Amino acid sequence: MLAFLRSLLHGLWMFITVVPWALWMVLASLWAGGEEMYWKAARWLGWQIDGLRVLCGVQVRVSGMENLPQGKTSPAILLVKHQSTLETFLIPTLMPHPLAYVFKRELIFIPFFGWAIGRMDMIHIDRSQRAQAFSKVVEQGKRLLAQGVWVIMFPEGTRIPRGKAGTYKSGGTRLAVATGAPVIPIAVSSAKCWPRKSFIKHPGVVDVSIGKPIPSQGREADELMREVEAWIEAEMRRLDPDAYVHEDTKETARV
Repeated sequence: MLAFLRSLLHGLWMFITVVPWALWMVLASLWAGGEEMYWKAARWLGWQIDGLRVLCGVQVRVSGMENLPQGKTSPAILLVKHQSTLETFLIPTLMPHPLAYVFKRELIFIPFFGWAIGRMDMIHIDRSQRAQAFSKVVEQGKRLLAQGVWVIMFPEGTRIPRGKAGTYKSGGTRLAVATGAPVIPIAVSSAKCWPRKSFIKHPGVVDVSIGKPIPSQGREADELMREVEAWIEAEMRRLDPDAYVHEDTKETARV
């Protein structure tokens, strides 16, 4: 009951802040540039993470910040484990560079939140046009990376239940190979506190582990993605071993 009430307060906090923020973002887009718009958005995301900490008791512990490329123009493509809405909000509050999400264009039609992100310099794609969609990702990705913006993608494509692995798609590593940018694998144990498709948030610690950059030059996209997947899934077992006890037992039984 307490977790529900705390989660309800956080939901109300999100609602009462998203409406004025979104309207301000739409208005500010008339004169503000891309980087200024990004940091306005990151400020609102930070409010939501603060709300999770204060209202729901969700703490964040980060390791591996030293692995991030240094320099304002150093490119990077972040490939992140996806279990929850939490990492969508959290990662921009941690990174020293503006980020460009690759997301389906339907999201920009969500009232308020979608209107705001639609005014930002992100990569929104039409999934029904697969070949054209990836061409757009590469075209816009090259431009943004050259401007010092890092591209962030969730290779599993959708939120995956705690203790499970989705199908890792090679779109992120294909972009890396096409642009020469290194990939940064990131493991996030967010479902311990904010499970997939759940309204209830539970107190606890969410671990974020940032891996070392993996060069993309001279690599095959599928091979590179297998390396990313292997690192992320091994790191998830280290960060959240309790979630994988059942899965590892089944694997042992099959052997």
